[in-house]
Amino acid sequence: MTDRVSLDTHLQEVRRGTVVLACLQILQTPGYGYKLLEELAQRGFTTDANTLYPLLRRLEKQGYLTSEWNTDEARPRKFYRTSDAGTLLATTLTAEWRSLSTAIASLTASEN
Repeated sequence: MTDRVSLDTHLQEVRRGTVVLACLQILQTPGYGYKLLEELAQRGFTTDANTLYPLLRRLEKQGYLTSEWNTDEARPRKFYRTSDAGTLLATTLTAEWRSLSTAIASLTASEN
């Protein structure tokens, strides 16, 4: 049982940063929370609303996302979009991800 809990904790740590990057990339086109949850899941970044909404608020507070309310429909929705600072962060994180991927690939290649 402990091994499974430990594994889940490590997997969650790896995924946490990737969800930030995925949101910044996806929100280059404006989107609202529920649609973003669906798109993340379709692309393999399964998360839940209790994780996503605080993340969106934090990224907005840090200046990486902007938001505006759309009240044109029956149900108002808050649309988020990656800011210029968020685009720069996404570019930097993507480069770092690629570098780390290459480094990990070199480690696992040496196991063969």
